[in-house]
Amino acid sequence: MYDLITIGRCGVDVYPLQTGVGLADVETFGKFLGGSPTNVAVAAARHGLRSAVITGVGADPFGDYVRRAIRDFGVDDRFVTTFAEAPTPVTFCEIFPPDHFPIYFYRGEHPPDLRISPSHLDLDAIRATSMFWFSLTGLSKEPSRAAHTAALSARTSGWTVFDLDYRAPLWESRAAAREAAGQALPHADVAVGNLEEVETAVGVRDPEEAAQALLDAGIRVAVVKMGPEGVFARTSEESCLIKPVEVDVVNGIGAGDAFGGALCLGLLRGWPLERTIRFANAAGAFVAARLACADAMPSTDEVEELLAGPGVRS
Repeated sequence: MYDLITIGRCGVDVYPLQTGVGLADVETFGKFLGGSPTNVAVAAARHGLRSAVITGVGADPFGDYVRRAIRDFGVDDRFVTTFAEAPTPVTFCEIFPPDHFPIYFYRGEHPPDLRISPSHLDLDAIRATSMFWFSLTGLSKEPSRAAHTAALSARTSGWTVFDLDYRAPLWESRAAAREAAGQALPHADVAVGNLEEVETAVGVRDPEEAAQALLDAGIRVAVVKMGPEGVFARTSEESCLIKPVEVDVVNGIGAGDAFGGALCLGLLRGWPLERTIRFANAAGAFVAARLACADAMPSTDEVEELLAGPGVRS
């Protein structure tokens, strides 16, 4: 049995080793494991959770690298399928601290992670895992959409987390993404997204109104990330607003995945809402202060040390 199984994107992130420079002028790059659900599994593993990822890679050297990296980070890769007909995705970004990090997806028409079908799923494992994490991107194309439907139908207990993860270039329209989100929300216990993502899902951008709309859709825990304004979270019984942790931002792209892995820990440990969100917020800040994503995921002790430091605002 796993503590966490995630499903969705994986690939290779290619980050410039020079900050404040556009891709046209960058001369050196670093190669890292990428893909939000994959990185969430890595982040959770850093906290000692038994995690696995359901995804696809190409039959190419980058696919070999992704598989090896997943294993090296302590995540089970037995549910990673290789597709000879599609290359492993590559994603580039530009780094303009503190708050501008353009992303460029090279995923092709039908990347491997969106080729996962119901036949690739171990429904017994999905049913048994303590937590199942899926993202909106996985609903953008068949047969991945059907695989998600089958997986969600198998869930009868434990936590199911919906990462609203809206990436406009990967959808034919925002309306299509909203329709897919509306169909998936009743199958989830937790929804996590930034302001643009919650607006895509429920048509409301105000954090408190959006959180309430998510609860009205069947969610038990609604988490709205507000960037420099912090994080707002709500259940039917309580709410909290957590202010940011002050760090010198290097690359904000992986912060949400670190937040996700830490959120998993708090929910699975049964922590109070405020403690869970405060811990997850600090985990995100830890990664935002570093270049890499998966490679920078903190341990529980590292997050606690950051929370105990002088840079925390409450």
